[in-house]
Amino acid sequence: MTLGGLAVAIGMVVDDAIIDVENVFRRLRENTVLPSPRPRLEVIASASAEIRNSIFYATLIIILSFIPLLGLSGVEGRLFTPIALATIISMSASFLISLTVIPVLSFYLLDPTSKESERDPWVIRWVKALFRKTWLRLALDYPVIILLAAGLTLAAAGVIYPLMGRDFLPKFREETIIIAMSAAPGTSLKTTSFLAAAVEKQLREVPEIRSIGRRVGRAERGDHVVPVSTAEFDIDFHKGGRPRTSVMEDIRERMKTIPGIFTAITSPLGDRIGHMLSGVSAPVAIKIFGNDLDQIRQVGTQIRDIAGTIPGLESARLEQQAPIQQWRIQIDRTKAAAFGITPGQLNQQLSTLLGGEKVAEIYDGPRTIDLVIKLDDAWRNDSSLLEQVYFSTLNGGSVPLKSIADIRSATGPNVIHRENTMRRFVVSIHPTSQGVTELIRQLETQIHDKIHLPPGMHISFEGEFKARESASRRIGILAVGIFAIIGFLLVQYFRSVFFSLQVLADTALALMGGVILTYVMLGNVNVSTLVGFVAVAGIGARNSVMLISHYLYLMKYEGREFSRDMIEAATLERLIPVLMTAITAGIALIPLLLAADKPGKEILSPIAVVIIGGLVTSTLLGLGVTPAIFFHCGRRAAVRITQNES
Repeated sequence: MTLGGLAVAIGMVVDDAIIDVENVFRRLRENTVLPSPRPRLEVIASASAEIRNSIFYATLIIILSFIPLLGLSGVEGRLFTPIALATIISMSASFLISLTVIPVLSFYLLDPTSKESERDPWVIRWVKALFRKTWLRLALDYPVIILLAAGLTLAAAGVIYPLMGRDFLPKFREETIIIAMSAAPGTSLKTTSFLAAAVEKQLREVPEIRSIGRRVGRAERGDHVVPVSTAEFDIDFHKGGRPRTSVMEDIRERMKTIPGIFTAITSPLGDRIGHMLSGVSAPVAIKIFGNDLDQIRQVGTQIRDIAGTIPGLESARLEQQAPIQQWRIQIDRTKAAAFGITPGQLNQQLSTLLGGEKVAEIYDGPRTIDLVIKLDDAWRNDSSLLEQVYFSTLNGGSVPLKSIADIRSATGPNVIHRENTMRRFVVSIHPTSQGVTELIRQLETQIHDKIHLPPGMHISFEGEFKARESASRRIGILAVGIFAIIGFLLVQYFRSVFFSLQVLADTALALMGGVILTYVMLGNVNVSTLVGFVAVAGIGARNSVMLISHYLYLMKYEGREFSRDMIEAATLERLIPVLMTAITAGIALIPLLLAADKPGKEILSPIAVVIIGGLVTSTLLGLGVTPAIFFHCGRRAAVRITQNES
């Protein structure tokens, strides 16, 4: 993720150098045609100082825009904090380089001749002429058209944003998948192995599958507490063949042909992230809490049935819990007390006899084998024999179990899960389509309308969609605070509320481009795209700061009057640096954009999509909207600022 942050920042870190070098080179060219040219070192120093403040504030805005990412926690914090840190450190280093190294290199490497000073290269002349006669002329003569175009683009972004799905993270395109198989609770290890072999036989008929790894039950000290009625398959694929979606559908259909099992298909990383978020190996976990096991299981069954009617949530399954045959031993406390036996002591001894207790270890070469003591299976499975087991009394005697407890056959759940001291039952879902948040909202609405919970019972929706909501809320709150700080800094820099608001409004030009390209290429909003929106907002504000500060510089230090000619000249002088910074940032992100369908690029590709879309609209519309608003609405503020500071 750190390397990803550098990839995102690599196009932005050259912005300061581009702006500084361009301004120094232009001032050196102007100096060569003067009757009495100034010393080159003096020209370079004044040219760097001319844009130092604007570069500082523009860079500070980008750095501040990444601060909200440092406030993320959990899985999203682990993923995106390195990107923010890499970008912040890179941009800080870029600013320091522009203040120190760039002027020195400019002194040794930039020495334009008088011939070079006569005119720009033909490409730059052509770009400037085209821009001046079309877009800039339209912005200054007919600002309504430019503002209308920006307004329509903003309206389009506002319309399509709610139409996009909501997810926590992009879908991982890992080269392997995991198929989790569950048989009925209580299924023996031998039977589970037989069913797993049948599943593997079906899977090997899929031509795209290269290898299959199978695990049945769990390791003795495994991290995941699962019964022996479960199995997992790690599947690797050949390159080429049918599209992955077709292969996955083929696998799902084959799994349906094996009776008595339930299967869920996911990716290794997605499976582990889901387990970290909710404690359940599924992207969505619906937990029912209550005291009555039968009631919470009944509610879980109703939720499973409702989810099955919603496209995309058909894979909802119930937690593996079922009634099994048990011995129920009820202690007679009065009789036990008469013999000096406490219920705790009796329970501990029964646990040892029935469940076993490790008493030693046996070493067989490198192997370590636990020596466990427990009753013989014949005694454990026969209540008449179990009644004859004797227990020590307080006076050193012994008493049979039947004298102090009642033993009877009963049925009970194979497992009871608790969370926050309450009994818990889980319905897990592996969504088969994007836009999980909207699907879960539909499910919540239907559950609220169709299921009436008894007193003392409640439902909790957990998983990736909750993490997405939490991350979005945190980013939103922090972004509002950061933009308030940015607004305060802009007021201090421009000494004008009007220009500060103009810069903040220009960030919308970048956001709407990111929204539109995200809709076209992804159709989905996740935490990665939110990171892109944060980054592109800072980039959009940067261009606006550079343009407005140059207008004010020409008025304050070069004595230019507020006029159309001044705005045209200043905009044309800043045109090439703005285009170059946008192009370099965009080119740096193109590899991530083109590799959107490659494994390992799922997190960074949406960020690149948002930033590239934002660069296009913030550059094209910004070069029209900013001079148009400044020319038609900013005269009073500009004159007041330059007169007060002169």
